[in-house]
Amino acid sequence: MTVAEVLSNGVAKQLVDGRRPPAEWIAYDDVADRPDSSSFPSGHTAAAVAFTVAVASPWPWAAAACAVPAVLVAVERVHSGAHYPSDVAAGAEIGGATATLVRHAPPLLVRCRR
Repeated sequence: MTVAEVLSNGVAKQLVDGRRPPAEWIAYDDVADRPDSSSFPSGHTAAAVAFTVAVASPWPWAAAACAVPAVLVAVERVHSGAHYPSDVAAGAEIGGATATLVRHAPPLLVRCRR
């Protein structure tokens, strides 16, 4: 999760200056509570998906239970007006790829040292 957060919030958001959806698109009054940072990618979604993918390997039965909240996080980020769907999709890709790389990194490093 930490690596996904660093990559999404610390690297990608600095490289891409994505604007948040227009305030007029949001049907409620909490528009002022949105962050001022770049909207691309969604760091919340990256972290949620990274956790789900990380849990899926050692505990497959828990993956389904974790997938539901991860999807709800992604939907909420779009519904709240904080992100476009593309921001959430990019966050999910970063989270999934990061968790997969972190899971496979130790064996790869061991092979490289031989």
